[in-house]
Amino acid sequence: MKKIPLLLFSVLISFSTSAQLPTNQYFTKEIPEKANKELQFLAFFINQAVTSNVYPENDFLKGQTVGRLFGGNTTTTSNERMSAYVEQRIIPFFIYKPNLFNGKAILRAAFEIDWTWGDVAYGVGGNFGGGFSADQVNLQTQNLEVELNPAKGYYINLGLQRIFDTPYNPYTTLFDKMTQTGYRLAYFGTDGVGISARKDWDFSRIKAGYYKLYENYVQLDDDVTLMELNGEKDVSRAWKLGGSAYYLRDRGSGAGGVSILGQGFNSLLASHNGTFRFNYGAAPYRADVVWIGTFFSRNADTWLDPWTVSGFVNVNLGKADTLQLSTDEYSEATSIFGFAANGRVSYRYGQTPNDNISLDLLYTSGDANALKDGKYSGVITGNQWGAPGAIFVSSGSYLLMPHGNVVNRFTPAVMDISNMGYGLTYANLSASKGFIPNRLNAKVGVSAGISNVQPAGGGAIIGTEANGNIQYNFGPYMSLELHGAYLLLGDFYDSKQSAYGSPVNGGIDGRPANPWTAFLVFKWLMF
Repeated sequence: MKKIPLLLFSVLISFSTSAQLPTNQYFTKEIPEKANKELQFLAFFINQAVTSNVYPENDFLKGQTVGRLFGGNTTTTSNERMSAYVEQRIIPFFIYKPNLFNGKAILRAAFEIDWTWGDVAYGVGGNFGGGFSADQVNLQTQNLEVELNPAKGYYINLGLQRIFDTPYNPYTTLFDKMTQTGYRLAYFGTDGVGISARKDWDFSRIKAGYYKLYENYVQLDDDVTLMELNGEKDVSRAWKLGGSAYYLRDRGSGAGGVSILGQGFNSLLASHNGTFRFNYGAAPYRADVVWIGTFFSRNADTWLDPWTVSGFVNVNLGKADTLQLSTDEYSEATSIFGFAANGRVSYRYGQTPNDNISLDLLYTSGDANALKDGKYSGVITGNQWGAPGAIFVSSGSYLLMPHGNVVNRFTPAVMDISNMGYGLTYANLSASKGFIPNRLNAKVGVSAGISNVQPAGGGAIIGTEANGNIQYNFGPYMSLELHGAYLLLGDFYDSKQSAYGSPVNGGIDGRPANPWTAFLVFKWLMF
């Protein structure tokens, strides 16, 4: 019993002694039990060491290349030269959700900081900063938008935001789900300014949007504007059915867009991105394009049973006319009608999503006579106006079609599903297995592409690819992965010049060397 008063006495002495010491008011404040949730930080970090035989011939690009392999970005392949580099990227997200508005208003900001190890230092410009001493001014704004929630289920997004061709909210939906639903980002998958509104019910959802792709002179009618209406309904526990309508009004006549490349039907961006280029030259034009489509999915979240099915059908139609400055009348009118269809089926044979076999099929219409009949019968996507404006990164390929493990280099053989207007028939078969469930996974795949219209002097076979990867997960959303792919080019690349005036194989004499790549990548989605 005597020990208790002695203990109390020692505690009082210690408090009285500490009270005489100098204090810092900041450090004596009580630490809150929970972090302040008004401001949240998330980030995606990727660091990869790459080797391949793909490289740009233009030295000024310094490896910062986006677009079609063998296209206007000067990328090519070689049996003698080999690229070897390390690159990294972080995409930080800042989310401010003030308690004052009780969740009714949210500010989101997303940025991009990336470079190739050892590139430059003490300069200004995006995609650089990995040189000795660093100190590069390098910050690219991806998103800066406000989301308002005026009533339950209603959301309004205002500012620089995601423009994705799915009915789901890109800020509350996992990226993998968005690449397997709707149009899988094959038509629109990028960022842009505008306003969008959505309503989410328990078993349906709808979204409408208005986006300004290019403004130019504010007093003139020379803009590029995109409007969107997209919705989906749960028709049963497993099946979902949706539909959409998009309208694009192009009065920019090829101006705006990416640097000196411009954007639109007659811009140099077409040869970079592998889209169809309307050879209007310097003549101004007006274009109106409408996309009408439907999409479906079954068990998209893979929760109900082993089978997952998804697909879409989309038709693009419209008109483009050149405007003669002397007479102010239209001439060289071009009608537009193209379509695409996709189907994907997946079977989970094991206990995790990595125990999986999937088959993916895609068909897009092509144009055979380069507007000589006043018609364009191929597909049009957002790649006509952005770099990139659409990203079909869930294709299952690394080289033949786009893949998502990229930092500064995004150069598949078929960058756009239109395949330069020739059309495309594509198939991918892949199988994966979790050797240690949720820890060690492996995947192998094979894909093939056929051009539905043959280029001048070339054949229909674009190529056949084999690829694979091994992935080790250290924990949730942190992994170390080894990837590899080899693409056997077909007779499509025997063409020396396409019917549209842009080289299919980079203008070289003969078929290019077969592309290959291998890379070791560390990824971490932190939150």
